[in-house]
Amino acid sequence: MSDEITRLREEIRRHDRLYYVEARPEISDLQYDRLMQRLIQLETEHPDRITPDSPTQRVGGEPVKGLKSVVHTTPMLSIENTYSIGELSEFGNRVRKLLGEEPVEWVVEFKIDGVAASLLYENGLLTQGVTRGDGTTGDDVTHNIRTIRDIPLRLNEPAGSKKGSLFSEIPERLEVRGEVYMTNDDLVKLNQRQQEKGETVYANTRNVTAGSIRLLDPAICAERNLRFFAHSVGEYGGLEVSDHLHFLELLQSLGLPVSPHYRKFDTFEEAVRYCESLVSEEDSALTELDFEIDGLVLKVNDFRQREKLGTTSKSPRWMIAYKFEKYEATTRLRDIRVQVGKAGTITPVAELEPVEIAGTIVSRASLHNAEEIERKDVRIGDTVVVEKAGKIIPHIVRVEKHLRTEELPSFVFPTRCPECDSPLSQDEGGVYIRCGTPECPAQLKERIRFFASRGAMNIEGLGDKLIDQLVDAGLVRSFADLYHLKAEELLKLDRMGKRSAEKLLTAIETSKTRGLAKFLNALSIRHVGSKTAGLLAKRFGSLAALQKASLTELGAIDEVGPIIAESVCGFFASESGIRTVEELADCGLDLGKEADASGPADQIEAAALPFSGQSIVVTGTLERFKRNEIEELIEKLGGKSSSSVSKKTSFVLAGAEAGSKLEKAEKLGVRVVSETEFLAMIGEAVS
Repeated sequence: MSDEITRLREEIRRHDRLYYVEARPEISDLQYDRLMQRLIQLETEHPDRITPDSPTQRVGGEPVKGLKSVVHTTPMLSIENTYSIGELSEFGNRVRKLLGEEPVEWVVEFKIDGVAASLLYENGLLTQGVTRGDGTTGDDVTHNIRTIRDIPLRLNEPAGSKKGSLFSEIPERLEVRGEVYMTNDDLVKLNQRQQEKGETVYANTRNVTAGSIRLLDPAICAERNLRFFAHSVGEYGGLEVSDHLHFLELLQSLGLPVSPHYRKFDTFEEAVRYCESLVSEEDSALTELDFEIDGLVLKVNDFRQREKLGTTSKSPRWMIAYKFEKYEATTRLRDIRVQVGKAGTITPVAELEPVEIAGTIVSRASLHNAEEIERKDVRIGDTVVVEKAGKIIPHIVRVEKHLRTEELPSFVFPTRCPECDSPLSQDEGGVYIRCGTPECPAQLKERIRFFASRGAMNIEGLGDKLIDQLVDAGLVRSFADLYHLKAEELLKLDRMGKRSAEKLLTAIETSKTRGLAKFLNALSIRHVGSKTAGLLAKRFGSLAALQKASLTELGAIDEVGPIIAESVCGFFASESGIRTVEELADCGLDLGKEADASGPADQIEAAALPFSGQSIVVTGTLERFKRNEIEELIEKLGGKSSSSVSKKTSFVLAGAEAGSKLEKAEKLGVRVVSETEFLAMIGEAVS
């Protein structure tokens, strides 16, 4: 009997970890419930065998009479935060100044919008859970912390002396800090229950979490299915870890869930670019989260450097939160339609009753994929909460199911392409459903749109409506067809005059000189965006050299890896890829220069470029260039675009409303040039 109780506890703990921490459950809810029921039965028959860390004790005990105050051994400081990339860069400069020439690694994590809490483990057992409170003193909420299923009551046993293990034994005391939160899906379920009982529904997940974690009755808290992400450490005596990345890995090995999607960067500039991309891209990972975040946290990775940087009276000097404004509105879902992307991806789009969010009228929102529609149970006619954060396209956060007054049919995802009627298929092991017919007119139109976009071949005047006409009229069936267009053909199209036709043909001809990086980006190779295209162009110098590269050679390139390498090799080996490249080469596009024994052509000619080896800082607003355009131009002309001013800076390009960087340049005696002077400097290098 004793052996069965031990086995059941170990098995239930394993399934808790698989479900809540690793998100890969192996058994059904029914099978899990049967295991738990059997354990409850055995412990009821043998009460002397009940232990505090048994899975049955998560909702045990009577309500507490009141919350006791606990003084934190180490204060839980607040985080310095900013909404500005400029202020973020200034923070990076301060860290660099304090650490001198030391290289600094950074870790970026999601800033979970929940309630901060501290967990204390003694000899591997959870003994206390405390809220942050005022940072010095918090409330003892152990009775509620124990109900959170992704928090282990007993830590996993260490890996022992196994090679590569992070530690050999569980420390006597380990204080883990993190965020208690609730998912949007669980808020929907809670509000449904609240309405059925005739009680008040909750507006957002954070308010529910803040109220639930301080309840006196743990049974009520348990019903609300709170979750936890660990993100930092309080006491950690005896742990042989020297940086944050290894600490997170250690926590995972102990069975604790950590903040997901964390990433390490070698420089602060790389970390900032990652943050900018997350809040600027329409197809952002942020929109598919089932929990709320209100920013991103950047942390110095090395613990020794953290100690050197120290803290202010309020916050650590080694950490900052880059926050973004989030705006929500509630509206009605009129319809769901699907659109075909350039790679054949079938994306569902919500058609909404127009609603104002952050000063703009929103009538459409992304639903991302069929799996998300099913998970959120989104149905036409529902009342939905729509969110907009940063520059991300509005997306549906959740359905207000308690307002669903009638039975609405579930949305049925199409099985055939809405444009070409080809059968659809789902990515193996993925969530996206695609049309696998490259000749699909909708795919062709989207590929042409991207090919002509500013980030690719930058063909001015080739807009959406004109592309629709060109494809529908059969004038354009491939990228190469653009370069064979004749004025007399264009003049037959709607709203196309002689001057417009001439300007378009000139723009198409000019696009031949965009260079290898832009060309590779324009091809719409799966997993290859502008950054990867630039890396490949810089590494190989010519399309011919890239086509000869092996899978191993490509995969070894930093920031490329095996998945992108396989995609690139697959494209250039495919019949359609070979045909596309040959046709465009015949059109006279600049596809780079062949490498010789001295190395890639771009490296050979680097010394001849006007800004070769120079570090250039751009500050303020420029009239002619957007920030990404000027940075690309500087790199194209051999320079390095830097975000911070130092004595090593070659010059600062200052536009209107230049701020602290300009002041620092003047103090250090670094040369400052205006946009007009800069244009004169590059006059012979660009047309």
